[in-house]
Amino acid sequence: MPAARRVFSGRSGQILSDVSDVVRVHAGISNLPSVPTIQVCDDCGHSLGELDPRLACPDCGGLLSLAHDAPDVRGDALRARLDARLDDARPNYVAGGATAARASGGWRFRERILPSVDDAAAVSQPEGNTPLFARERVARWAGVSSLLLKHDGHNPSGSFKDRGMTVALTQAKRVGARAVACASTGNTSASLAAYASLAGIPALVFVPASQVALGKLAQTLGYGARTLLVRGDFDDCLRLVRDGAERLGIYLVNSVNPFRIAGQQSCVLEILQQLAWDAPDWIALPAGNLGNTSAFGAALRAAKSLGLIDRVPRLLAVQAAGAAPFAQGFREGFTERRRVKADTVATAIKIGDPASWDRARRAIAESDGVVTDVRDADILEAKAAIDAAGVGCEPASAASVAGVRRMVAEGVIDRDARVVALLTGHVLKDPGALVEYHAPDSPRPLANAPIEVDASLDDIARVVDRLTGAP
Repeated sequence: MPAARRVFSGRSGQILSDVSDVVRVHAGISNLPSVPTIQVCDDCGHSLGELDPRLACPDCGGLLSLAHDAPDVRGDALRARLDARLDDARPNYVAGGATAARASGGWRFRERILPSVDDAAAVSQPEGNTPLFARERVARWAGVSSLLLKHDGHNPSGSFKDRGMTVALTQAKRVGARAVACASTGNTSASLAAYASLAGIPALVFVPASQVALGKLAQTLGYGARTLLVRGDFDDCLRLVRDGAERLGIYLVNSVNPFRIAGQQSCVLEILQQLAWDAPDWIALPAGNLGNTSAFGAALRAAKSLGLIDRVPRLLAVQAAGAAPFAQGFREGFTERRRVKADTVATAIKIGDPASWDRARRAIAESDGVVTDVRDADILEAKAAIDAAGVGCEPASAASVAGVRRMVAEGVIDRDARVVALLTGHVLKDPGALVEYHAPDSPRPLANAPIEVDASLDDIARVVDRLTGAP
């Protein structure tokens, strides 16, 4: 029995081989036809149908995950199928209708995302197909010989959130949602606004007042979502939207949504495909609400069990020091769940009570992973190093590279290890942080302050001489 098809039933204690078995056990049905996908409670194993719009277990309130029937092929044959889809997508890159889904770096992996959706039904920009950058100067700064930067800021709305949002909005249409909503520090709201516009569904976003980067807020407003500036932090926003979504009949698309998490798995699968299915030693990623950590763990679990890879890379989840409950929990052996009042310049991971704690803990355990935290000063220095290499990212993205540097210095990551670091957002998501870092008289180690000159060639010549090292 392939491990990918093992689903634990909280009521029976059995290990069940596929999604149909889960339904049979819980419904007491002996002749149920096969179904491709169900939703299963992480805590008690209760199952819901694929089109059930509830986002929590009706029995115990636990989070739901998607369980899919195993694909009809695995190993070399499945790799060949996925690679053939990639080749087929290249000449069909038309951003509309069914061709958008065929060109998508998310829906290419539909066996692990949502098998029952065809190309025409997918709400796709398209997304994914983001680059892996090799930049020697960033690797040198981090202290490793082989570092690749997976830049998901090259998604349509400028962040990795699009990978999950394409699936969440596709599902919203399938269940007939009258509106969609999210709590956000900025990237989720921008992505939701873009995909809701594409889907033709009204969108409502809850963002913490005065705590959202200008680039993200501008996107959300521009794409047409109704934006509520909440006098509180992200955790207050998430509490409000979770409490109100079911009562108001609104479909919630935060990372508690299992379809969001399923979509975010495509990032790992795409990394593995870009590396010709030769897994790296480590994958480092920023960690806030822990949805991505959870998704990465699920994707690696599936990739190994389906024979796509022969070994699982270790995960490095990196939090900002001012918003690091998960890192604190890791250091304590996860003896209890921690919560903090978040305070960090990295607004995208400024979360003190992560919703996906248990899922992320499993991902770390299964990958023999590590959780650490880094100071804001280290995040900003890592960002400056990435920006100066011509890649660029928002502050939270740079936490992954800062975390790699810390783990190399502490001897956890070997200097000869093959490492992939995820960059989650585009450099223009938070232009304010960038300009502040490079302000005149900045004490920052990699600051590149603008130079004011007179309108004369002599002044410009002096700048050019300094730039080129002329005597």
